[in-house]
Amino acid sequence: MRRIYVDKILEGKPTECYCRSQNGISNCEEKNTGISDTLFGRKNVFREMGFSRITPSRSGQRQSSQSNDMGKTRWSDCGCASCVSWMKNGDDAKLHVVVKNPSKGNNDDSGENVIFLHGFLSSSFLWTETVFPELNSSKYKLFAVDLLGFGNSPKPRECLYTLNDHTEMIEKSVIHEFNLTSFHLVAHSMGCIIALALAAKHPNNLKSITLIAPPCFLSSGEEDATQIALKKLAYKRLWPPLSFGASFMTWYEHLGRCVCYFVCRHHTTWEKILKLITRQRKLNFLVIDLTRHTHHSAWHTMHNVICGGAKMMDPCLETLRAARARVSVVQGSRDLVVPVECSNNVKVKVPDAEVKIINGVGHTAVIIGREKEFAKDLEIIWDSVTNAKG
Repeated sequence: MRRIYVDKILEGKPTECYCRSQNGISNCEEKNTGISDTLFGRKNVFREMGFSRITPSRSGQRQSSQSNDMGKTRWSDCGCASCVSWMKNGDDAKLHVVVKNPSKGNNDDSGENVIFLHGFLSSSFLWTETVFPELNSSKYKLFAVDLLGFGNSPKPRECLYTLNDHTEMIEKSVIHEFNLTSFHLVAHSMGCIIALALAAKHPNNLKSITLIAPPCFLSSGEEDATQIALKKLAYKRLWPPLSFGASFMTWYEHLGRCVCYFVCRHHTTWEKILKLITRQRKLNFLVIDLTRHTHHSAWHTMHNVICGGAKMMDPCLETLRAARARVSVVQGSRDLVVPVECSNNVKVKVPDAEVKIINGVGHTAVIIGREKEFAKDLEIIWDSVTNAKG
């Protein structure tokens, strides 16, 4: 059964989807809305069977339907206290940010500011549970961010989760909130795209940027970076699990939402079951992070940031090259999620970038399992920038 009918039964009215509209591609390109054309260009079985003829018009529907439903959760979303706590702040809601201040009585202006951004289906736990304990706490003020739509951050249903939406929320919740005049950036996987966009907006405030497994693709004569990113990162395969999940959630809008209903909406039940099976009082954060999103936030972020943001990497990297920013790239040689060639693509655009390929580790193992080495490398990068400018 198509999602449109489920929406009508459970919510009283149908909701438009992206299956039927091929015209959306040209509309997005003409208006430069930040919405990726990959949302509309997918092959759809239902459309080929003729069901899309009864899909309601897309024109104006998203704005009208969602503006009346703010503060409500969809049938596929979890409504537990933790997942909807951000709604209490309404339009003033900010991202969930974990802040670790410099120790030994240092004031807020005495340490180096470092902003950490996680990747797809992840959260600030990626940093707070691994790298934070290993860093010199007397020298740095650390900010670990839950990106918009993930972790404990807001997950608004009226948002399209474009690259601009993500960067503006980081500015609102971190840069402006804490009056940061300079900062280092550290990002993993999808977070690298957002970090590069943020760095390009603030080149004079950026001290360094460290990209871990950046999904950076170069346009070819036949395809632009958006389509290349879709094929490379969401290739239809069963292994590894993260790639399978990304592929499934990228290509199958309706089935993906049904999966979110069974997994994400009932995450508290699954967590209790896993605790009983594993006999652990606390689950690994990697497991928890997989369910802390909505279908709407994950679906749009995958298309509008990971795919759509790919075409923005060239101008962002060009801005950093012109600003002579310190750019460092780290990736595992056994990364099965992001091709290792992506790190070299950064080097092509920014010749002064330092690229380090770690032998024998994968997409997340470049951080997890080698926390001390990774933290040490970060401190070397930050200190070199400080000493050079000092």
